[in-house]
Amino acid sequence: MSQPLFGLVPAGQPLITEPTSAPTPTSLLFSIPPAAAATATASSHITVFLLPGAALPPGTAAAIYLVTPGADPSGTPASRFLGGIGPGKESAVFKISSSSSRTSPNSPGGQSSVVIGIGIEDAGSVAQRVEEAAASRGITGGGGGGGAQQPSTQVLAQRIIKNAFNFLSSFSGQAGQVEVVPLKAFEDWWRKFESRVRTDPGFLERDD
Repeated sequence: MSQPLFGLVPAGQPLITEPTSAPTPTSLLFSIPPAAAATATASSHITVFLLPGAALPPGTAAAIYLVTPGADPSGTPASRFLGGIGPGKESAVFKISSSSSRTSPNSPGGQSSVVIGIGIEDAGSVAQRVEEAAASRGITGGGGGGGAQQPSTQVLAQRIIKNAFNFLSSFSGQAGQVEVVPLKAFEDWWRKFESRVRTDPGFLERDD
């Protein structure tokens, strides 16, 4: 894991790609500092995604945990499973509770920070746990950890694709018999999409 694999975007905070620590070769911990103005708002949602060009080992997926003091991202009772991402589902938005945060001596004024654990685990096991977590909430699909009903993974993927298509379609052109879109247009879309996820992480969950 010498190259960053994951991006984390807490609501209202910058993109994070470097883990705070790596307890094992297949687990990462990300300490999310509180926002300068409002910790509760900053820690209510977090987007986790595979970075462009990053690839997990074959047959694996990333299990996402909300880690409490003394926990590690291996599914111990001291951590709460939020969901998973991997091939076919490269990103997810999770609702997390600021009450689950812990005090960090490095945080300004001793404020609380949220710790997210990511474990590279067997893809089948992660998928099963996602389904079990969804069933326990009485919903289908989705990786978030909120109590409200979440749209399915398929619906979220369709909304991301629709968002990209609507933005990129105006930039399409012809190269011979092939319709192409400039790479810069995709970069512009990604920048705008990332900015909206940062400011409004739940927008994909709404049926606009």
